[in-house]
Amino acid sequence: MGQRFVQVDAFTDRPFAGNPAAICVLPAPRDDAWMQNVAREMNLSETAFLVPEGDSFRLRWFTPAVEVDLCGHATLASAHALWEEGFLGQDAPARFQTRSGLLMAHRDGTWIELDFPALPVRERISEVESLAATLGGPVRFAGRSTYDLLVEVGSEESVRALRPDMGRLAALPVRGVIVTSRATSPGFDFVSRFFAPAVGVDEDPVCGSAHCCLAPFWAERLGKSELLGYQASPRGGVVRVRLRGPRVLLGGQAVTVLKGELVE
Repeated sequence: MGQRFVQVDAFTDRPFAGNPAAICVLPAPRDDAWMQNVAREMNLSETAFLVPEGDSFRLRWFTPAVEVDLCGHATLASAHALWEEGFLGQDAPARFQTRSGLLMAHRDGTWIELDFPALPVRERISEVESLAATLGGPVRFAGRSTYDLLVEVGSEESVRALRPDMGRLAALPVRGVIVTSRATSPGFDFVSRFFAPAVGVDEDPVCGSAHCCLAPFWAERLGKSELLGYQASPRGGVVRVRLRGPRVLLGGQAVTVLKGELVE
């Protein structure tokens, strides 16, 4: 009997949109090399591995290239898979022990809400000319958060039109670069894209952890703590954010698109 997995599209209510993640619920821990090989084989932005641990699950996230410290969409996809596959009762919260501490997921109607740490910009970057050249467009603001650079540009059209130099982005000393602007699309407060070639993901379709930085950034500028973001990648995805002091509640939907078995 091989290892079962499911593939879930996160931060979307329809198949083939949002951000896909592969989810493997393991009966016991596996070694790092095996998990990295599986993630490379899946070739998605993230593959999540879960092992039961008391009343929680130990959760680890791997891109095709590296293990990462925090991932929103694969956590949302993991919670969806645990409920759908019967590992948790439909009304039970999902508790995850991770490199970033305890993370929680709850059902909220047809949505799933994640309780994540807020990751505000900690340091403004004043020299933006080289960053503008790397991104291929003018920069209004740039700052560094725990993992990433956050860059504000002038318009939603500019966000959508960016064609960054991935080689130069990969050389930056950060996990990735979040590019954002205020939204002009009806119903949304802000739009974003996320580029992370340094960890093997040129453009992440919908990055939940990036919204841990986007939430405090836009809450301060727009004067409200509950916002709706659209990640304007080719696949696209919707993230609801609610800022609660040092925490961010990330809301999204998820759809299972594939079930299979690893033959070992």
